[in-house]
Amino acid sequence: MPDSPGGRRIRRAPARPLHGRTAVVTGAARGIGEALAHGLSHAGMRVALLGREKAALQRAAESLPGPSICVECDITDRTALAEAARRVAAELGPADVVVANAGIAVSGPFDRTSGELWQRVIDVNLIGSANTARAFLPQLTATRGYFLQIASTAAFGAAPMMSAYCASKAGAESFALALRGEAEPDGVQVGIAYLHWTGTDMLTGIDDHPVLAALRRNQPRPARRVHSPAQVARWLTRGITHRTPNIYAPPWLRWC
Repeated sequence: MPDSPGGRRIRRAPARPLHGRTAVVTGAARGIGEALAHGLSHAGMRVALLGREKAALQRAAESLPGPSICVECDITDRTALAEAARRVAAELGPADVVVANAGIAVSGPFDRTSGELWQRVIDVNLIGSANTARAFLPQLTATRGYFLQIASTAAFGAAPMMSAYCASKAGAESFALALRGEAEPDGVQVGIAYLHWTGTDMLTGIDDHPVLAALRRNQPRPARRVHSPAQVARWLTRGITHRTPNIYAPPWLRWC
């Protein structure tokens, strides 16, 4: 640790602050979750990939450069998540970073969307995120870790034909803001990531709905751009490295 001109010792941040630590990513079988698992693994983290698609999770885990495990579980099942948390601690060590990424979307008129399907979106995107936090908060408290809630521009910009998704992401954002105040005294930091158009399965077919197609067409040109999961994962990895309270993907969203 070098001395400053005044003789005081200067504490430098570690060159690789994530190296050797444990990360948990839900919805890691494909899309942003899979890309983020790669980003965190390349940063030197041990990564637990959680999701419902066992074969896809295994393929993703096998492609990572560092230690990893995959755990098949439904984040709406608290018992399954508790078992996943136990496995992570036993096999990789307690979680330092937990990313509540798992999410689904359904588009279409509210009055033509079945109540069961609408409820499923809320259950996965909102309740599932809270379940994830509940399962891993004891580990994050022990490690003074970082919980990242993946939200969306839908959290502050509701769109027609996306009522369940918008409601779930607004709820997830509000949940994370409340949790931030509760967890901070224990040394746990809570971040929220606001994502815009990203080229995942969730976006497939969005232009088939005239209202949604018009919404995207009438946005300013930079706002219409679809970003790759790999690019979004790079923004998220950078934010996780710095334990950023609010991550914007793309960065210009902070001005919205």
